[in-house]
Amino acid sequence: MPAPMNQTVRRSLLVTAASLTSLALTAPVALAAPKPSPSTSASPSASTSASPSATPPANMSTVGGARLGQAGTQVALAGDAPVVPKDLTARSWIVADAESGEVLAAHNAHWRLPPASTMKMLFADTLLPKFPRTTTHKVEPKDLEGIGSGSSLVGIKENETYTVHDLWLGVFLRSGNDAVHVLSAMNDGVANTVKEMNEHAEELQALDTHVVSPDGYDAPGQVSSAYDLTLVARSGLQKKDFREYCSTVSAKFPGETKKNKKGKKVRSTFEIQNTNRLLAGDYDVTQYPGIAGVKNGNTTNAGATFTGVAERDGRVLLVTVMNPEKSEHNEVYKETAKLFDWGFAAAGKVTPVGELVPPKGAAPSPQASGQASAQPGANPSSGESAKAGQGGTSQQPVAGAVADDGSRGMWTALAIAGGVLVLLAAGAFVVNRRWPLPDLVRRRR
Repeated sequence: MPAPMNQTVRRSLLVTAASLTSLALTAPVALAAPKPSPSTSASPSASTSASPSATPPANMSTVGGARLGQAGTQVALAGDAPVVPKDLTARSWIVADAESGEVLAAHNAHWRLPPASTMKMLFADTLLPKFPRTTTHKVEPKDLEGIGSGSSLVGIKENETYTVHDLWLGVFLRSGNDAVHVLSAMNDGVANTVKEMNEHAEELQALDTHVVSPDGYDAPGQVSSAYDLTLVARSGLQKKDFREYCSTVSAKFPGETKKNKKGKKVRSTFEIQNTNRLLAGDYDVTQYPGIAGVKNGNTTNAGATFTGVAERDGRVLLVTVMNPEKSEHNEVYKETAKLFDWGFAAAGKVTPVGELVPPKGAAPSPQASGQASAQPGANPSSGESAKAGQGGTSQQPVAGAVADDGSRGMWTALAIAGGVLVLLAAGAFVVNRRWPLPDLVRRRR
């Protein structure tokens, strides 16, 4: 039987067992990390900020395992496992199995650094369930107040009406801070949105993260870590809409309403491209095989940041890279691709150095004490987010080659066998020994 089929059958059996028992293991909650200190804060502009220290702090969080709190590269090679690429310059990075949660290798994983627009993953994971995609909103001038100077914009205009679907395309493809502010206005304002994002980060055990601005714009005290961004991406990828938006290569976006030559009001559209270069490609970076998102970022203080998810031969990996020191064009994507290549080659040949912990809301199993892994840092289990309603998990295709809304990309849905999901509570988590990514999109070859 081919390897992908074996993988699918194994996933199906695991989820079926979970649906019969309604409970499974979850990892123990690790000690909370202290709040970020001013010395690690991001600042709003190049003229008023200095880059974060080039040296990681001596004491970092140990959420996910003691080794993840240590400075430097953490990896446990065994047998014929390939060595970690030698030419990596990022201040922090992590390679993890998206489903089992095993951390294959990491470098300063809990170093609190400015996240730039990768913070939008937390924004999306927090707000996506709130508004159906067909909801419309007419933009008022106050909705666009407070957008930072030099922000990336999708081109939202005052007094024009947009659907929530349009706005999320603007967030994910163009990293539009204007789209973030409009969605925040719909969510009772920026302050409320920041509050909810911080609460959601705590629920996910992303305890290195402190949100000041929902769009990731440099702000004093706004920090995250490679570990936390990976946790957030893993949570977001449980949501159908999140998977769709972060994997869309290009889309049509509404323009301004103007009168044509006949005096009739018409509204044009324009094309927007995803700025994730491993997804859309560039002159010096090719589209990475199996890439399915997630989010990139770049600011003066944060440098380049990126979290990506890719699938190969039935294995799904998450890689986060923060602030490469090398200034070569698209360096963050080049180093991410090297780590993906290493991770796929090393999977099954390295001893995990830690785990991606499940959210606090994942209910523990009475059997947990008897089935924990004997390997330090190995992941005994994790939970699957199954928030009901908009943004929840689904077994329907995420996206076709051409979507009805005009978005396009070389994508098909990968329906990972799942069976009936067991809902523990409204907005709670489906628990299983693994955390599958249903409908994860993969590139059509």
